Amino acid sequence: MPISRRHLAAAIAAPPLLSAASRQAMAQDPRKVLRSVPIGDLRALDPIWTTTYLTRNHAYLVFDTLFALDAQNRPQPQMVGDFERSGDGKVWTFQLREGLRWHDGTPVTAADCVASIRRWGARDGMGRALMAVTESLEAGDTRTFRLRLTRPVGFVLEALGKIDSNVPFMMPERLARTDASTAVTEMTGSGPFRFMRDQWIPGAKAVYERFTDYVPRSEPPSQAAGGKVAKIDRVESLYTPDSSTAASGLATGEFDLIESPAPDLLDRLSRTRDVVVAPNDPLGYTLFVALNHMFPPFDKVQARRALMAAIKQQDVLTATAGNSPSRECGAPFGCTVDEGAQFRELGWPEQNDAAARAAFLSSGYDGRPVVVMDPADNATLHPSALMLADALKRIGANVDLVAMDWSALVQRRSSRNPPAQGGWNAFITNATITGIQNPLLNTFVANCEGAWFGWACDTRVPELNAAWADETDPAKQREILKRLERVHIENVTNIPLGQYRSMIAHRRNLRGMIPAPALFYWNIEKV
Repeated sequence: MPISRRHLAAAIAAPPLLSAASRQAMAQDPRKVLRSVPIGDLRALDPIWTTTYLTRNHAYLVFDTLFALDAQNRPQPQMVGDFERSGDGKVWTFQLREGLRWHDGTPVTAADCVASIRRWGARDGMGRALMAVTESLEAGDTRTFRLRLTRPVGFVLEALGKIDSNVPFMMPERLARTDASTAVTEMTGSGPFRFMRDQWIPGAKAVYERFTDYVPRSEPPSQAAGGKVAKIDRVESLYTPDSSTAASGLATGEFDLIESPAPDLLDRLSRTRDVVVAPNDPLGYTLFVALNHMFPPFDKVQARRALMAAIKQQDVLTATAGNSPSRECGAPFGCTVDEGAQFRELGWPEQNDAAARAAFLSSGYDGRPVVVMDPADNATLHPSALMLADALKRIGANVDLVAMDWSALVQRRSSRNPPAQGGWNAFITNATITGIQNPLLNTFVANCEGAWFGWACDTRVPELNAAWADETDPAKQREILKRLERVHIENVTNIPLGQYRSMIAHRRNLRGMIPAPALFYWNIEKV
């Protein structure tokens, strides 16, 4: 909800926000405790089970990866020390670095990594593509494992170094053997911080402490690659759903960092003493409407395209990003700096409320409530949800706008029940540009078997995905990608809403923040 300057000024005068435990931790050495406001309430802990960025950010503190993307988006070894590929490109051998340990003190083994890759590969689109060409994946000695492919492919390291959801985080074998459709709740990782489960209070805070036995790489940090040196002892992630309270806490020094500040407060925060407002992700985010293809009205493509015709991207972007840089884009895989919005080229319907209303009503819509999930505690997505509800009303829908917190939405979006029985019809979410640029990365437009929430299914999509993955000619790959985008727009897998730069806000005394699609807490120090 937009906050007036009067309300912000009052909030800045509010009483201190920290708990007694937080104050005790600060008393030890305030330079070693970082207090952040996350993008939502941490409820789901398993980054393989869910794609939500809240869980992904949590997981980057706790878990590590075999490879990682550097600032040029090139895969670099992370947990892996040495690796080699056979001359025919079909056999990959990986050896783990020495000294890797789980948070319970046991050594990381090749068997742990094999089980983790298989679990990720059962859930993630890029992982499934890799598993589809895998003949065998086996551990050799305790630090060595081998991947044997049925044919050579060019995305092995890009898959293992995937930076965005679902990230192939490594877990102990006993956890990684959990079915991928069942969430893991024990958080034993090998990353630079330990999750302090006994201090986790859902709806309030999550706490992480530096893992003293973590052995970082020697290279300087570069996006998700390089040395993950923890320069603070403790991270307190303090759920603060009221955006004005979060802003006041940052202004007074109660908080050190806000991961996703309210867009309407950015200007005021940027003029606040000792506060820095800046973009963190070099490429930014895309917005989109997720539609439930299983139930009326959006089981009909005519109804889905009618909503497309009523969407005004620039209005949504203004509500979502405020004065932050943004641009219209109609492409499911994003628009590069050299491309326009591509509405006409990709087959978008003409924007016309009257025609959209006529098409929606003639699609067979019977007046039943259209359930729109509204993450009211998410300062970025809440305004967009209101814009979506308004567009639906303009085309004649009976809108049931259901307010909930983001974590509740993440739980509910997996429901396949009818909308009136705990399911849903539509919601708005976002994704990093880094994570949507091709069919193997973009989990959100997966169709048919393995489809993302909304359960779209056009059999042309998996066929074109496979053709894109098999093609080695870059020019032909681009042609397939555009054909695939036209199919997604024709069938309305989801509705793209444009691109914007995300902002973070932090105290000026924080140093070493790493620009990336995710929020990394290593390399940060308080000076």
